[in-house]
Amino acid sequence: MLSRPDHQPAEPALPKILVLSGSTRSGSLNAKLAALAARELPALGAEATLISLADYPLPLYDGDLDKARGPLPESLKLRETFAAHQGVFIASPEYNASVTPLLKNALDWLGNARLGDEPTLAAYQNRAFAIGAASPGPSAGIQSLLALRQILAVGCRALVVAEQVAVPFAKGAFDDDGNLKDPGLTAQLRLVLGKLVALAATQKVGR
Repeated sequence: MLSRPDHQPAEPALPKILVLSGSTRSGSLNAKLAALAARELPALGAEATLISLADYPLPLYDGDLDKARGPLPESLKLRETFAAHQGVFIASPEYNASVTPLLKNALDWLGNARLGDEPTLAAYQNRAFAIGAASPGPSAGIQSLLALRQILAVGCRALVVAEQVAVPFAKGAFDDDGNLKDPGLTAQLRLVLGKLVALAATQKVGR
């Protein structure tokens, strides 16, 4: 008679997804999109961590300052946060057909923040990224997504999910509970997040 093992095999750990918005403005539409993404992720088989870039205050990136002082404590804190996650979802507002200065500055500092003997841009390796945008106008922040995809995929050599979500007329797009009123947009957000979770599951956390 075969004996039962005392311990069953451990369940695989759920992928960890970091969620952030490129805006810290009060009432930000993209902060709403980020918060919704964080709420949706557990149902898609992931652990979600929602952060605000307001908790990582950084001066305008300066190569001389970086060389003289090394990475700032805030940039290392952000790097450590990224290192604990296999995937990242960024909700990106559109400023002048591009990303916000806040987001671009954080990404620049992050690319040069190294843990130990890591190379430049280590924060963008071994994790998956997905992007979305919400805009009060009809363009839905598409120009921001184009710019952000170029920054991540080309400039930072990051792995970015092909699918994306863009919410037009976003001032009226969310209900009182913070959910999207349009079922099609909800389905698109879940599609993007599902792709992100699947890709993140293949990445190695902690690197």
